[in-house]
Amino acid sequence: MAEAVPVTDPDDPRLHDYTDLTDVALRRRREPAEGLFIAEGEKVIRRAGEAGYAMRSMLLSQKWADVMRDVIEAATAPVYVVSPAVAEQVTGYHVHRGALASMHRRPMPPPADLLAGARRVAVFEDIVDHANVGAAFRNAAALGVDAVLLTPRCADPLYRRSVKVSMGNVFQVPWTRLESWPHDLGTLRSAGFTVAALCLSERAITLDELAAKDHDRLALLFGTEGDGLTPGALAAADEHVRIPMDAGVDSLNVAAASAVAFYATRPRPA
Repeated sequence: MAEAVPVTDPDDPRLHDYTDLTDVALRRRREPAEGLFIAEGEKVIRRAGEAGYAMRSMLLSQKWADVMRDVIEAATAPVYVVSPAVAEQVTGYHVHRGALASMHRRPMPPPADLLAGARRVAVFEDIVDHANVGAAFRNAAALGVDAVLLTPRCADPLYRRSVKVSMGNVFQVPWTRLESWPHDLGTLRSAGFTVAALCLSERAITLDELAAKDHDRLALLFGTEGDGLTPGALAAADEHVRIPMDAGVDSLNVAAASAVAFYATRPRPA
């Protein structure tokens, strides 16, 4: 059982995990290298623990130390209690939710392990906005996606903003990174998946047409903000698919498009 330890010095080395949280470039380098990620807010911290992620430490204001008494009592990691002013000095911003936890990352599984038994898979190519990644993971969790595969340049789902936007649902959907893109699409095809690329090409069928085919194993491929999917990914896909739209709108935000596509192509009851 952990005890809440008061800390008054923002330069205390025990708070190292939480320093400069607003420096995106720094955190993107530090967190994977040091094997950690930051969970923010009571619900997200609880969901990380429920998903089996081990805690390194917690950083709480006194108010949240009282609210999260049961988490503190169950923790085996240190719990530091600080004033809001100290929290802001350490992190670089006002911690509105008053509760942060540093969690251990887990080794990423091989893609083949996630594909075994899966029927619906999402593949995100080079999506760089952390909020979009978090929202897309929340959609995947809610709409029956069994696994998510990320290209090497895709944003980190465990970055604080991604986790926050997903409401902790990044912990619910199995995911991993691909290493050789777009060559790795062959792994999906070998596992029996039809790869459908969401795009605006001339050969694209409508999402309704794709849904009507009711593929047993389907991988939906989404591209980066702005430029969409790369030529290599488009060439490797089995199907090109578009979402029909009105009012002269040609595309949706990638997170919104993922929600529409996940819902439309969900497996049908036997």
